[in-house]
Amino acid sequence: MNTQWKQYTKIINTVVKPAFGCTEPISAAYASAVVAQLLGQEVEELMVKVSDNLFKNSMGVFVPGTGKIGLPIASAVGAIGGNPDGGLEVLVNITSDDVEKAQQLIDAGKVHVGRKDVEEFIYCYAEAKAGNNIATVEISGGHTQIIKKTLNGKVVYDTTTLNDCEQQQKSTASVCDNIDISIAGIYKFATQADFADIEFILKACELTVALSNEGLNNKYGLQVGRTYKKNIESGVIGACLANRAVMCSAAASDARMGGATLPAMSNYGSGNQGICASMPVVVFAEHCKSTDEQLARALIMSHLGAIYMKSFYPPLSPFCGCAVTSSAASMAMTYLQGGSFEQICFAIQNTLSDTTGMFCDGAKSTCAMKVKSSTGSAVMSSLMAIDNHEAHAQGIIANDVETTIRNIGRMVTEGMKNTDKTIINIMSV
Repeated sequence: MNTQWKQYTKIINTVVKPAFGCTEPISAAYASAVVAQLLGQEVEELMVKVSDNLFKNSMGVFVPGTGKIGLPIASAVGAIGGNPDGGLEVLVNITSDDVEKAQQLIDAGKVHVGRKDVEEFIYCYAEAKAGNNIATVEISGGHTQIIKKTLNGKVVYDTTTLNDCEQQQKSTASVCDNIDISIAGIYKFATQADFADIEFILKACELTVALSNEGLNNKYGLQVGRTYKKNIESGVIGACLANRAVMCSAAASDARMGGATLPAMSNYGSGNQGICASMPVVVFAEHCKSTDEQLARALIMSHLGAIYMKSFYPPLSPFCGCAVTSSAASMAMTYLQGGSFEQICFAIQNTLSDTTGMFCDGAKSTCAMKVKSSTGSAVMSSLMAIDNHEAHAQGIIANDVETTIRNIGRMVTEGMKNTDKTIINIMSV
């Protein structure tokens, strides 16, 4: 494998990983688990402060294994029963006793959560007390990226003292920085790399299908996927490829946001975006009778394409990343249908012309609706691309896909600076 492709593989392995629960409250749970371990005794009082974006995405989502919503329970149960070595799967092994003890700590007024005014989009500060002992942990730049630890005022770990080069690697700076990457490069890698080198991505299929089945078989959130299933079975809507792709994707999001005790394969820190990158591609692969190798190539295309496109704006923002991720899925679906590289670019352009107006108002059950909308757009965009129909030179959609991708990044970073504050103020009333 050449150097460029090794870099691509590293990017995927860095930001496409299993996550147990919505990654924002899980970040707080992880910080709390680590700070409890550092304290070395049972936590008597816990304080957690997070960035606005992390706060927004923690207000309305269920924490898996608890049946409860929000930062207080995520933080408390993380401190009591979380695995400090578990990363985004910190809460996998919590018990009902852990949840009960966490709730008791909350009810006693010993768990304090709130917002902290910081420039970083992903930030969490956790402070645990027991007797005269105080431990602190800071996460910044990534959901599990610890930058500092202190115990009783003494610094025991600190990355803020690194030199400029090392510090840059620890920042929120894109994982794609200083790498020769483009849609054309991604397509070449996905279609030409040895199967053995990319087979690992099939894990995304396994996790996402399990989550989708959970959402179809049980009642979570708004039951968007189950509503599709019910109406397909009754004949109100057809059992077509498009509806099955939307049904299965929305069901996975229903379960994800509803607190199902199953991991999702996340993409760039988002489980829902991991679902958008995986589930419709799996459904298309089944329809096209694709081999495992073809599915793996499509999933590489979808996941890496989504990461690349999202690298032009912050990892947490007022923009719903499902739209961009679904455009990468549309790219993959077009490939599975035998589409050319030109048609693959058409699919991306078409999707981005449709759903880029969706904003992010936090992680919650209605995310399944946005998964539904963006997945539906991706399917139609792919079908249009196969027929050589392309949106171009209209609005923020440019004549070529690379310029369009940069236009999206500019729209988010320059045009939506104050949107998050407005959304959070509305949600906080």
